[in-house]
Amino acid sequence: MNERRFSIPELVLFGATRVALGMGIGFLVSRAMNNDQRKAAGIALTVVGGATTIPLVIGIVHRMKGSEPKVIPAAAA
Repeated sequence: MNERRFSIPELVLFGATRVALGMGIGFLVSRAMNNDQRKAAGIALTVVGGATTIPLVIGIVHRMKGSEPKVIPAAAA
């Protein structure tokens, strides 16, 4: 079994993106608000949750392969 280590900030970010994504989907399927408010909130939270998850997953996959993403200082570019 593989062991994975995550820092506290990574866990918080990952959890927050899951919450935003879940709330967005929840707003889209609920009937608690009027249609315009519900759609705007649902789409915004779903997009934010999905978009912020992508860099986290890429970073985790790179770390699992043993390679850290390269960071090039702006002065060297």
